[in-house]
Amino acid sequence: MMAKVRLATAEDVGEVLALWAAAGGPTRTVPTASAVNQLLETDPHALVLAEDDGRVIGTMIAGWDGWRCHLYRLAVDPGYRRKGVATLLVEAAVAHARELGASRVDAMVDGTNSLGQAFWNASAFALDEVEQRWSLLVGT
Repeated sequence: MMAKVRLATAEDVGEVLALWAAAGGPTRTVPTASAVNQLLETDPHALVLAEDDGRVIGTMIAGWDGWRCHLYRLAVDPGYRRKGVATLLVEAAVAHARELGASRVDAMVDGTNSLGQAFWNASAFALDEVEQRWSLLVGT
């Protein structure tokens, strides 16, 4: 497998929604094509994809608020899990956060998402018990 990380485009919306439906884990909001298109229009750098041979196999949203980056919707096709795809996406998001001058990167994970919780527990991010999110300081 030779996964490649790139920014999403409007042409990817259908594949992204299909991946989220199959592998996105629990979420409080059901994603729609119009919401993903609005995200891409508002921040073309926010939705990062991993692809293998032209097929979307992973996603992550990295939202920037001018101070921190917030990571959402980390999803990897089950056939590609435990092969470094999620790590590639996180590394790309953290690199982008550093370029933007972020002081911190926070990963938001639904409390019932045991697979997501396990991933972040094994990462370099630390669980902030008060804010219920995993954080990584990246600022200078």
